[in-house]
Amino acid sequence: MSVVSMFNSAFGQTWIQQTNAPINNWIGIASSADGTKVVAAAAESVVNAQPVYQGIYASTNSGLSWSLTGAPITNWTAVASSADGNKLVAAGGVFQIYISFDSGASWSTNTTTTPGPIASIVSSADGMSLVALFKDPRVWWSLICLSTNTGTSWTQAIVPKSIWEAVASSADGHKLIAVGSTIYTSTNSGTTWVSSNVTIQNWKAVASSADGNRFLAAVYGGGIYISTNSGIDWTQTDAPNTGWQAVASSADGSRSVAAVYGGGIYISTNSGINWTQTDAPNFNWKAVASSADGNQFVAVAYGGGIWTYQTTPAPQLNLTPSPTNIAISWLIPSTNFVLQQSSDLISWSSITDTPTLNLTNLNNELSISPTNSTGFYRLSTP
Repeated sequence: MSVVSMFNSAFGQTWIQQTNAPINNWIGIASSADGTKVVAAAAESVVNAQPVYQGIYASTNSGLSWSLTGAPITNWTAVASSADGNKLVAAGGVFQIYISFDSGASWSTNTTTTPGPIASIVSSADGMSLVALFKDPRVWWSLICLSTNTGTSWTQAIVPKSIWEAVASSADGHKLIAVGSTIYTSTNSGTTWVSSNVTIQNWKAVASSADGNRFLAAVYGGGIYISTNSGIDWTQTDAPNTGWQAVASSADGSRSVAAVYGGGIYISTNSGINWTQTDAPNFNWKAVASSADGNQFVAVAYGGGIWTYQTTPAPQLNLTPSPTNIAISWLIPSTNFVLQQSSDLISWSSITDTPTLNLTNLNNELSISPTNSTGFYRLSTP
């Protein structure tokens, strides 16, 4: 059997401010795997020496338009999303966790307060496993806490005390990394943790590939480092030493975005090795998010707005022939593609079967039965 894969698409690329999103003290941003559903949370503002609380906003069209969700108006500190964008978790108020199962339309909260305000929170692709950093207001260190039921209950991880700043997770929630005054990783969903034995301190932000093999970590006032073996070894990239605040990565780790507090936004298209500053203005960037394919980034600024960045998607088909079927997979794209087939490369017909999203690698997967011995397949924009 001879099989060929093709794709075609077109998109521009530049940072665009979404003017219908309000100017807020944005504190967190999260995205679905395909980038269509995005959620942003704002911290409190101070007007005339009085606190003014904000809400959580959501977009269902890749950040083009935004609306206020049903979340309480309070002082938000962090937000995370499942791969489908249906399960959301946000931290705010009087040290509480709020959960939404309908993309932000309605929210519920846990019945007890958490150990302290949450500095960072991440979700597995299915939205079940969560990892959060609780800032204990009574002491100098942070607590790493774990949930396996979408935030309904939490357990404290057994890990040395540290000033934890950020946490990241593989798509299945098995491989974790926490950064702060040091770096610790886990390969068993947080049951046990090991030190990466790095001497660098002031780690500020971290991101993970879907399989958890590639990590990207940034130092506040320092550089950006990458690991290709789940945090065992680290290599410094050519990113400048500056006030890095946030990083995000595509599912395969090939495309990354990093933002500077009081500076610009940088991107990498070669697995974090080299970095290029984009046309984003110098703002107090607070958080960034990436679609699974890394072709859509969203960034929020503290005291600023919401900005989006779109590049040309180029999904690659992975084909595995067998005597009876063909297993086809592709990284879930940030724009709509239709799988098509042809026997002669002239006439093409769409395959109407719905692919299944693999929550371990964020690939669309489909098994089909060819009609003859030679088949051609492509992804095409409608």
